[in-house]
Amino acid sequence: MASRRSGNSGAELKKLLRNHPGTDVMELLIADLNGVLRGKRIRGSEFKKTLQDGFCLPGGTVLLDTLGDVVSQIPWSDLDGDPDIDASIVAGSVAPVPWAKKPSAQALFRFHTRDGEPFFADPRHVVERAAKPLHKMGLRIVMATELEFYLLDANADRPTARVSTVPGIGRPQRGPQVYSPDDLWDIENFLNDLNEVCAAQNIPAGTTTSEFAPGQFEINLQHIDDPVLACDHAVLLKRAIKAVARMHGFVACFMAKPFEEDSGSGLHIHMSLVDRNGRNYFSQGKEKMASPPYSARLRHAVGGLAKTMAESTAIFAPNANSYRRLRPEMFAPVEPNWGANHRNVALRIPVSDEKNLRFEHRTSGADANPYLVTAAILAGVHFGLKNKCNPGRMVEEGEIITLKRKIPNRWDAAIDKFARSKILPHYLGEEYCGIYATHRRDESRKFHNTISNVDYDFYMRAV
Repeated sequence: MASRRSGNSGAELKKLLRNHPGTDVMELLIADLNGVLRGKRIRGSEFKKTLQDGFCLPGGTVLLDTLGDVVSQIPWSDLDGDPDIDASIVAGSVAPVPWAKKPSAQALFRFHTRDGEPFFADPRHVVERAAKPLHKMGLRIVMATELEFYLLDANADRPTARVSTVPGIGRPQRGPQVYSPDDLWDIENFLNDLNEVCAAQNIPAGTTTSEFAPGQFEINLQHIDDPVLACDHAVLLKRAIKAVARMHGFVACFMAKPFEEDSGSGLHIHMSLVDRNGRNYFSQGKEKMASPPYSARLRHAVGGLAKTMAESTAIFAPNANSYRRLRPEMFAPVEPNWGANHRNVALRIPVSDEKNLRFEHRTSGADANPYLVTAAILAGVHFGLKNKCNPGRMVEEGEIITLKRKIPNRWDAAIDKFARSKILPHYLGEEYCGIYATHRRDESRKFHNTISNVDYDFYMRAV
């Protein structure tokens, strides 16, 4: 079942040009394996033909590494001549770019083969493939993402969080000041402009909070019943935050752990299932409990997520920096545990009733690819439902947890675990999983071969 069914591209273009006359540039965008947006620009004279007929671009566009380089050990690279593949605009994605100096637009596109089949390496298709088993059960997937990020001072000579000052003395405010409304007032102009951008681009941004570190914030997206579109919203929100931050002299940072002693930034995903009759699937069936009001179905789904978490960690934590976040004292999960209303667990059951019962998946960093994270979560949910997986004992509300690390805590260990996966290839595709493991190994090798300042700090004088 494809998200965003084909629409009237001509009508979209007419509406854009009617509301934003003079638009002469359009960015065509797609998320690559790392969740980084790639693409190209076209001019006004090319709009109509491109939206109607599509275009071509190297299929390897979605297989570049974080630095935008090809990975030679995989196909669709310099190994086989970097071949072109067909691309078409995603219906409903044409939108203005409010931060551009001149009237400009953007649109998402997707890759497909010459016979019209989805391209296996397009992250949007990976989600669609992983969602099929749940769709075959007659279930709709309802989800939303929460993105944490830091605002940094764009003029500083090193990464420095934007910290509010104490009125009257001008010194930086001490402490994390979590949930501080004053910190939000201090960035009011940024938030107002961001809200306007999101409205113009149909990004359903909602609640904003000041998070557990100076200069750290979280923006929530609204729940929708299309997982691919929810991921589109996530990558476009990240793009909008970065753009508006630049306008206000900030740098928006989505690294999982930009500062050693401050909280890392996560990508939290809330998800529920709805049956053909519009009822919450997790609130029905045998073994129904009074508080929280869920059945064995939710327990099995959580059990599947726990079962697949270790082999999925290379997706949830895709970079070297990702693993600096996975520390137990920093509200980041380090084992596949679960509990009701508890933020130290990987799989949290928020306060809810029978209609909005859901789980919150808290393992991923803000640096993760929302499409691949969602695909891995869908795989775990279906595997758990199909095999009636037992998630183990629930962590009770307010319980102090004795942690036992059960998911990989280093990049290479996570890639090894992913490469040996027996479950994910059935949902994400064997070819894609093989390429993903090779791709991340290559970037890991490049990263670890780089001599950093830490090498000199630790070893230059001492040894």
